[in-house]
Amino acid sequence: MVSADVAAQILAEVMAAQSAGPAVVLATVIQAPEESAVAVGAKLLRRRDGSSLGALGGGPLEAAVLADGGDAFRRHGVESLFYSPDGARITRREAESGAGGYQVMLEVHEPAATLVIVGGGHIGKALATIGDLCGFSVVVVDDRPDYANQERFPEADRVICGDFAEVLGELPIDSNTYIVTVTRGHKHDEISLRQVAGSAAAYVGMIGSKRRVSAVIQHLIDEGLDEEAVRRVHTPIGLDIGAETPEEIAVAIMAEVVQVRRGGSGRPMREVKKARRGVAPAERAPEGEGET
Repeated sequence: MVSADVAAQILAEVMAAQSAGPAVVLATVIQAPEESAVAVGAKLLRRRDGSSLGALGGGPLEAAVLADGGDAFRRHGVESLFYSPDGARITRREAESGAGGYQVMLEVHEPAATLVIVGGGHIGKALATIGDLCGFSVVVVDDRPDYANQERFPEADRVICGDFAEVLGELPIDSNTYIVTVTRGHKHDEISLRQVAGSAAAYVGMIGSKRRVSAVIQHLIDEGLDEEAVRRVHTPIGLDIGAETPEEIAVAIMAEVVQVRRGGSGRPMREVKKARRGVAPAERAPEGEGET
């Protein structure tokens, strides 16, 4: 187990990561072989630069967890991984077969991802509800007071009423920001996209038919915006689930946002034999819930 001083340092870094970043990965041993030198409850914190705090015995298990911790930054959330005594990755079944393996929970701690919804109409309203349920910090932008107010969007952390270009030009946008443009017309979509297409946002999506969005994209390129940045825009937006109603369209959009954030394939789960790096979907722990 880590000392009280190290435990306090780990807690402080985790809280700092959740508040403002940078992100860290916390590994916790939740199952260990009998007479193991690594105790249940042992913790190891890994930073993006590869440095660490805490220890898992200093042997092959620690080396393997540090390596997998680096990959965990891409996946966010929480997952349970299994290791043999020599640090090799194994499946849950192998770990439970009596081989005496370790189960380690990896948790990525970072500020809540920000979902910026540009447009406060029916789809924007549904997106705010779903985005909040998915754990995003929701920001809604519209230039109409009747559509941009806290009463209409009680689940949003911020509701901003103002000119689209001005608001988006001043809004902090980083690699933990996901932007969805669902305004009432292509003019406003184009104005908004012009402000955010070249930003550091992890995701920029614009609603509209193929014909409409193609015209907007080409117009922005003709204006001199970086073509590669503009081509990165997800449009037409969302996954193909046959959505028709505003709520169904919002589900399709959020499915694509989550896919980009988590690195999913977008394929039906019955077609996915194994999740990333050999971890079966059933072995991935829900956020905040470790498997014991």
